[in-house]
Amino acid sequence: MRDVRRRAGKHADAGHELGVVGGLSALSLDALSSVAYGPEAMVLVLVGAGASALRFTVPLTLVITGMLVLLVLSYAQVIAAHPDGGGAYAVAKEHLGRAPSLLAAASLVVDYVLTVAVSLAAGAASLGSVFPGLAHHLLLVCLIGLALLTAVNMFGISESARLLLVPTAVFVVSIFATIAVGAFHAHPVARIGSSLGPITPTTGLGIVLILKAFAAGCSAVTGVEAIANGTPAFRAPRIRTAQRTELLLGALLAVMLVGLSVLIRAHDVVPRGHVTILAQVTAGAFGTGWPFYVSNLAVTLVLGLAANTSFGGLPVLMSLLARDHRLPHVFYLRAERPVYRHGIVALALAAALLLIAVSAETNRLIPLFTIGVFVGFTISQVGLVRHWRRERPKGWRARTALNGAGAVMTSVAVVVFLSTKFLAGAWVVTIAIPLMMWLFSHTESYYARVARELRLGKTPPHPRRRESIVVVPASTVNLLTERAVTAALSLGDTVVAVAVAGDHDECDRIKHEWDEWAPGVPIEVLLDPHRSLVRTVLRYVDGIEAEDATVTVLIAEIRPAKRRHEILHNQRGRLLETVLEARTDVVIATLPFHIHD
Repeated sequence: MRDVRRRAGKHADAGHELGVVGGLSALSLDALSSVAYGPEAMVLVLVGAGASALRFTVPLTLVITGMLVLLVLSYAQVIAAHPDGGGAYAVAKEHLGRAPSLLAAASLVVDYVLTVAVSLAAGAASLGSVFPGLAHHLLLVCLIGLALLTAVNMFGISESARLLLVPTAVFVVSIFATIAVGAFHAHPVARIGSSLGPITPTTGLGIVLILKAFAAGCSAVTGVEAIANGTPAFRAPRIRTAQRTELLLGALLAVMLVGLSVLIRAHDVVPRGHVTILAQVTAGAFGTGWPFYVSNLAVTLVLGLAANTSFGGLPVLMSLLARDHRLPHVFYLRAERPVYRHGIVALALAAALLLIAVSAETNRLIPLFTIGVFVGFTISQVGLVRHWRRERPKGWRARTALNGAGAVMTSVAVVVFLSTKFLAGAWVVTIAIPLMMWLFSHTESYYARVARELRLGKTPPHPRRRESIVVVPASTVNLLTERAVTAALSLGDTVVAVAVAGDHDECDRIKHEWDEWAPGVPIEVLLDPHRSLVRTVLRYVDGIEAEDATVTVLIAEIRPAKRRHEILHNQRGRLLETVLEARTDVVIATLPFHIHD
């Protein structure tokens, strides 16, 4: 569900398009890295009914793998139907209408933020399994990693498919080696981490517990849609290459999930303190020598890179939402690099708050993670069903049946997640997604009102010349006043200075100084007991705004050479500018007067 993050081929090397291997390394890290936390999330739920409940690990994994197969086949159809990138938001907007597209966008935002949080939390846990000293500082490790990812993306440094190939290959090889070696024997020093003591059942084994375990384990199939979303990055024949990559991803992920679940069951792996389930399985295969370190460090690196993909995706999605007037237009702006820095900052802040809220515990993030992902799965499949029924290409009935089955399966999964994980944290998502939909809708309505006010799309009347009145706020006669009056005479037909006096004596003094200077510009001295320049100028401008003239207020400001000296000057000019902007429609001009050392 990482919508348009790769639509422009972001991960492809300059001048190169992705092949099967390159596409796998560039677009599949979200899915491949999910084996680091998906099986563990399922085991943590099952163990609540005692160690004997772990016998359901393999059957549940097989069900999840069946879901994976159907999703992979369905997204192969998405690739054929949307070769320009078939993200849930794009599919919903084209085929399902406004409300589903808002739901898809909100689900995508949740998915992106949780991808960062889950990947960093799981990566920190993997690192803590290798270096026990870090196991008590997982939140700090996550926040440091998040800060590094944010800094890298703010400078517009994107990963290359070639650079991603090495860690991806090491990760895949290490997982397959773990499965192959661990299938024949468990290493004698497989016990790592601290024992949690005898496992005492805290709940009965029943359908509800099995459904909860299934919901937790489904986090292992997140990310399979990324290749479909990144189809434009593949080399010709684009559709065929992307479909092959999708099928290869499905095969690799299926073997990993089933193989790891078999090892977990065969070696009776149970949760232990300060280590991950995957680290225990790796130690069971290799011991704690260098292969153990290489494997778990590869897991940490791949999880970090999986988190980084959201930094390429959410800012782009937010820019598309801003272009559709569903987010503030500031998210559509790009920096010089160019990167969408406002989107990057928003993602980093949201992920940081989420990690702090759950103390970087992966198992507390999983209930939130899967709902947004599977909502996107469902929307994509329903959109494709409508597409096939509308277009009716060759074999459309089989394609409709495939995507329809996928939509039913994923929608049932969403219901299961909500019913079994609601009190465990899923309620947060059920509040966050509608709130974001309201935000998108409210923002869109606001921009529509602005468009009507500006009469966008309609030819406006011809511009006409109006008399120009320039108002110059003044206090004493000095060089700053001279510069302001000189500039005002160049701007308008009529120039008038406005000053404020606290009493009649001060009023007479100001007029006398002005008459002695004789600038050829009249001055209006207004009485105000509090000597409020802002209130006085505002009252004067309100009195002349009704005239058929363009009113300009020219504000002269002193700009010291050093920023720290600004506090030594009054800020009436800036305050006046702020008030005039908020309460009038006059033209506001500022004239800086620089003080040199």
